[in-house]
Amino acid sequence: MTERSDTDLVRLIQNGDSAAGGELFQKYGPRIFYLALRDLRSRTDAEDVRAETFLRVLTAIRLRRVETPEMLSSFIHGTARNIVLETLRSPLRAAGREVPDSGGPEPYPMLDEEVTVAVQSALARLKPREREFLRLHYYEELPKEEIARRIGVDQARVRLIKSRALKSFRDMYRRLKKTADTKGGVSSHNV
Repeated sequence: MTERSDTDLVRLIQNGDSAAGGELFQKYGPRIFYLALRDLRSRTDAEDVRAETFLRVLTAIRLRRVETPEMLSSFIHGTARNIVLETLRSPLRAAGREVPDSGGPEPYPMLDEEVTVAVQSALARLKPREREFLRLHYYEELPKEEIARRIGVDQARVRLIKSRALKSFRDMYRRLKKTADTKGGVSSHNV
């Protein structure tokens, strides 16, 4: 059986097809589990995040709150990220509940506000295709074949798009950071 598109799965779930919900879970479940495990370093918490993510996603689909089915992947990943953040902020974790340490560096080191604003501003100024490529490559960590399919280009062009997107981002970031440094900080006026 060929894999159904996200748009087809949304339509089927909205029409009450429970098998489509299972197919959606099979398609995205392992990825969500891995992302949660990477951030939380706990298999139990990662399983909880995966279950809660699909509960929320399926509820949103059934209530017709997913307005753009072709962006379902982003919706699922965003929902999972929010649940990971909720888990990290939970009182049990704050109270010192044992969380196994992977021994590696923190996956998302804290950035100061100026850097965060400069990064967000640089991303916002990129061309839509470059921005989408960076999201698919670095956030969703998709293979180049899937990225090519999603942005509608030949696989051979993915490397060129990556190179251009990274160069554009670096140039924009450096300009914004330099402007911020010379003006004494990043503000909404100079970004």
